[in-house]
Amino acid sequence: MKRFAQRFLRWFYPGLGVKRWLFVALIGAILLVNGVARWLTAEGMHLEINEAIDNFVDDFMSPSYVAFIFMVAGAGLVFFGIRQWMRSIVSALTPEGKDRIVEALMDKRLSRGYKIVAIGGGTGLSTLLRGLKRSTSNLTAIVTVSDDGGSSGRLQKDLGILPPGDIRNCLVALADDEALVTDLFRYRFAGGEGLQGHSFGNLFLAAMTGVTGDFDTAVKASSRVLNIKGRVLPATLVTTRLRATMEDGTVVEGETNISASKTRVASLALDPPDAAPLAEVVAAIREADAIVLGPGSLYTSILPNLLVTGIAREVAAASGVKMYVCNVMTQPGETDGFTASGHVRELLSNAGAAVCDVVVVNEEPPQKLLGAYAEEGQTPVAVDRSAVEALGVRFVPARVISETQTVRHDPQKLAEVVLKLIDERVAERASLIRVARAPVPRPDPAV
Repeated sequence: MKRFAQRFLRWFYPGLGVKRWLFVALIGAILLVNGVARWLTAEGMHLEINEAIDNFVDDFMSPSYVAFIFMVAGAGLVFFGIRQWMRSIVSALTPEGKDRIVEALMDKRLSRGYKIVAIGGGTGLSTLLRGLKRSTSNLTAIVTVSDDGGSSGRLQKDLGILPPGDIRNCLVALADDEALVTDLFRYRFAGGEGLQGHSFGNLFLAAMTGVTGDFDTAVKASSRVLNIKGRVLPATLVTTRLRATMEDGTVVEGETNISASKTRVASLALDPPDAAPLAEVVAAIREADAIVLGPGSLYTSILPNLLVTGIAREVAAASGVKMYVCNVMTQPGETDGFTASGHVRELLSNAGAAVCDVVVVNEEPPQKLLGAYAEEGQTPVAVDRSAVEALGVRFVPARVISETQTVRHDPQKLAEVVLKLIDERVAERASLIRVARAPVPRPDPAV
C-alpha cells in the first residue's frame, strides 16, 4: 500500500504538466453536464449555483442561451484539456521530442508491422527502404561493405574503416525526410582540397567510428541522430574485397574493376572467404516475416552480402517468404543481355543456396528514357516467365517503375507488392494452422 501511495502521489508533483489539464477537463465536464441538464429540464440540476447563475444572467439572456453556452464551453474545455493532457504524457515518453499525438500513434502502429529484412546496397536498397518505412518500423537493412570506389573507397584506404557510402544511403532513406540533418547527410562537397567528392554523411560516419572505436557502434549512433525507422547493419565488420573469375578465366579484384569489366562474371568470391556476419544479422534473418534481396547490382550489391559466411545458408533456412526484386534495366559490365531468369540463375548459383522462392519482375517497359539508356548499353530486362519458373521460383509480374531522370523502381509501388506477398504467406500459414488444429472425426463405433 505504501508503494502504491507513493506512485499515486507522484502525479501531484509540480511541473509535470498533467494536473492542470485534468483540472481544465474536469471544469469542462461540469459545465457540459450542467448545460445538458439545463437544456433538458426547466430547472436544471437544482443546484444552488444554478440559481445564482440564473439570477445573474436573467437581465442579459434567457436560460436556454445559458444552457447552450455551457454545453459549447464545456465540450471545448473537455477536448482541450484531454488533448493537452495526452500531449504532456506523449512528450514525456518520447525522448525525440515528438509532441504530436498522431505521430506517436503512427509510430506505435508501425512498430506492430511485419519484420522485414532487406539485403543489398547502392541506390536500389535505399529505394525499397523508403517505401517500406511507411508501413513498418521493424526493418533491418543488411548492407554490403565491399565498395571500393568514390568517397567510400578513399575513406577506406585513408582511414582503414569500412566503406560508409551504402550505409549512409540506407540511413538517409529510413530517416525523417523533413529533418534538416537528413539533407546534411546527403550534402556532397563540390570543392576544397581533400574534401571534393566526399559526402558529409560519409565523413560523419568516419568521425563517429574514430570517436566510438567501432564502425557498428558508429552506425547505431548515427541512426539515433537521424531518428531512423528500423536499423541498418553492415553484413560483416571484416574489411573485404570482391574477387570475380570471368568467363575467359581472368581474375578481377575490386567492386569498381568488376563493374568496369566488359567480360561476363563466371563466379564471385570474397577475400577473405571466412568473413563472419554480425550476430544481429543472423538473428534478424531468423526472425523475419520476409527477406527481400535487391533491387540493386547483382554482383556488386546483392551477392557480396550472401558470400559472407553463413548468410546465404541462414536465408535459405529462414521461415519468412524470400523474394528477389529483379532489376528493371541491364547493367553494363555486369548483366549485359541478362533476362529475368539469367539474374535468378546467377543469384542462386553464386549464393550456393535457395535464397529466393519468389522473384518480382517489372512487366511495364520504360518509355521515356530508352534512348538515353541505349546509348550507355543498357536495355530493359527481358521477361521470360517460363524460364524463371523452370528454376523452381515463383514468378510475380508487377508494374513498379518510375521514370524521372532515371528508370528505377518506384518506392511505394514496390513496397505494396512486397507487403502483398507477405500478406499472402501469412494467410497461407494461418490456413495451415487451422487445418492442423481441426479435430479429426472419430469413427462411429456402431459401424
